[in-house]
Amino acid sequence: MAVGIPRLETDRLILRPHTLADFEDSAAMWADPAVVALISGVPSTAAESWSRLLRYIGHWQALGYGYWVLESKVDGAFVGEAGLADYHRDTKPSVHGKPEAGWVLKTTAQGQGLATEAVAAVMDWADQVLASEFPMACAIFDPAHAGSVRVAEKVGFGNPAMGLFKGQEALFLERALGR
Repeated sequence: MAVGIPRLETDRLILRPHTLADFEDSAAMWADPAVVALISGVPSTAAESWSRLLRYIGHWQALGYGYWVLESKVDGAFVGEAGLADYHRDTKPSVHGKPEAGWVLKTTAQGQGLATEAVAAVMDWADQVLASEFPMACAIFDPAHAGSVRVAEKVGFGNPAMGLFKGQEALFLERALGR
């Protein structure tokens, strides 16, 4: 386990740091057209997934926050990823200075409440650890991604605003940290 990255637990999940051994599971998830349909719309190549994995690991080193692997407590299976990031995205409205929450689950793990469980744990951690540095977190969605919008709302994201990301219409939500 990487030093300094907390391990979080929920009723059904362990949230743990990424390791290089997670590459195959992560790459398979990001290559699934059903998983990425309302995220990027384009399955990731192995090279893109490798860069993403290194970016996840590097976020913790550089910023003190990042993404976790979501692992099933039942069988230790990789079920997805969730966390906070700073991608320096060019968006309108700007998200500068707000950690961006995100999550993704394998298709076989969707529809079971696992995303809400994981994101609630991530945001509880952020409330305790990041609130003194960041008053707000944000999340960006394809407006059609109703499932993820519901997850965000369940864990306290609100203040919806329509804007632009990569020239496409996007829904922006915010959540106060330290609540």
